[in-house]
Amino acid sequence: MTDMWSERAELYRQSLAHSEGPDLDAIVAWAEGCSSAIDVATGGGHTARRLREAGLEVVSCDPSPGMRPDVICFAEHLPFADGSFDFATTRVAAHHFADIREAVLELARVARQRVAVVDNLFMGEDTELAERLRDPSHVRNYGEREWRTMLADAGLKIVRVETWDYPISFSAWLERCGCEGDEADEVRRLMGSRVDGDEVTLARIGLFAEKVR
Repeated sequence: MTDMWSERAELYRQSLAHSEGPDLDAIVAWAEGCSSAIDVATGGGHTARRLREAGLEVVSCDPSPGMRPDVICFAEHLPFADGSFDFATTRVAAHHFADIREAVLELARVARQRVAVVDNLFMGEDTELAERLRDPSHVRNYGEREWRTMLADAGLKIVRVETWDYPISFSAWLERCGCEGDEADEVRRLMGSRVDGDEVTLARIGLFAEKVR
């Protein structure tokens, strides 16, 4: 039986919201000088692709076979030795992790030099409700203070934090999760002024850190 994420895989491979953007550019820039990387919860593989284009040897991992990762595994249980990669990253996936703190500890554990985490930023409870209605696999978005605490607890020194407003196609955002009809209307209502016509503006946060222990 095909899992939900494998069924969605092609939509994520084609998604402009995932294949480009200043957050993706920032991850690649933070990897400068590194030779190897792991892309955790690779999804459509866009981060792995960009890092490979930058000259890094990259291992991608994801729990869904349809995403075509190099290794099938969950973010909370990475089957690699400590310090296996110069650079560890995850992009626009952490809001799906069942145990976010364990996943951050794993990112830090397998990284030898640097870590970059990019995800959607917490924007209030109405938005969280909209996210869960659109996609029942959504667990939670986190705020900057929460992220800072989690990375520090994992032995990471945060060097830079960036945030971006991220306008994307509202209809494509719904389509990727099969959200339609009354549920789609309720998502629009809950998102409020963040939806303008067929554009929804999300917010992303990027934390760029170094390994300190």
